Amino acid sequence: MIQFAWPWMLLFLPLPWLVARVLPAATPQAGAVFLPFAAAVSVDTGLELRAPSRWQVVLFALVWLLLVAAATRPQWLDEPLPVPTSARQLMLAVDTSGSMQAQDMAGGATRLQVVQVVGSEFLRRRAGDQVGLILFGTRPYLQAPLTTDLNTVGQFLREGVIGMAGPETAIGDTIGLAIKRLKAQREQTRGQGEMVLILLTDGGNTAGLMDPIEAAKFAAQEGLRIYTIGVGGIVQPGTAGPGGNSDLDEDTLQSIAQITHGAYFRATNVASLNAVYAQIDKLEPVTAQAQWYRPTTDWFAWPLALALLLSVVAVCLRRRP
Repeated sequence: MIQFAWPWMLLFLPLPWLVARVLPAATPQAGAVFLPFAAAVSVDTGLELRAPSRWQVVLFALVWLLLVAAATRPQWLDEPLPVPTSARQLMLAVDTSGSMQAQDMAGGATRLQVVQVVGSEFLRRRAGDQVGLILFGTRPYLQAPLTTDLNTVGQFLREGVIGMAGPETAIGDTIGLAIKRLKAQREQTRGQGEMVLILLTDGGNTAGLMDPIEAAKFAAQEGLRIYTIGVGGIVQPGTAGPGGNSDLDEDTLQSIAQITHGAYFRATNVASLNAVYAQIDKLEPVTAQAQWYRPTTDWFAWPLALALLLSVVAVCLRRRP
């Protein structure tokens, strides 16, 4: 569709008529300046101005109409296009250490497989956020940088393999990597959204150079809020083994969440993990509003060029040899 950016310029349309009505006609003023040598320097051009005819008046009126039309700045509006928006920067860190192969959260499925299925559903609900993925074990690895392409992040999560980052668990280094990536992204995009880390593990910190508590304190200074999730079946007293989660360091995970003003959750099966992510959705609601952009093309140059062409023709026709 077509629109006019400055339609108020149409108010100038009757300006020539008002000038002709209000101002008196110009008359020759003889003797205003006496130049005794004027006859000597006068040049006979052989051209004589004549009064404009009716069609010439119409031509000048058309020129003025085109000038006013150009001044209204006509534009062509294309179809609206969606613009990606971001409410917050959210990093998901998932433990892929050897203990994640235990099958105590769902029949026949490992802990990692349960986390992959439920986590993918959670990511689909985060439309509007920039989401990244860290897979960690002995070392943390950035699997997906912050992006609004949630399908790709979910695919990378589902492709995670137990032991791909090492058999141990480096919680402190994982927090440090998340801080580094989130801070770099904020500086690059000058974003003002909130920074959130969801850290999911089934064990305690057994590797890495950074202490988890010290990393949490540094995260709090940077404004990073951390939600920690402990996964794995409940261990009965005196029955520690592959069917239970005896290595989970809940005290450390609770301290990390408390220091960073986040929250700690415990998930022992598929239903409880779904409930955890639903609770996080409530604590960190998707607040980004859908925004649209309509590409515009200015058309003022066309009436302006036509007005210039017609004005040259009109002036030339007013003269005769």
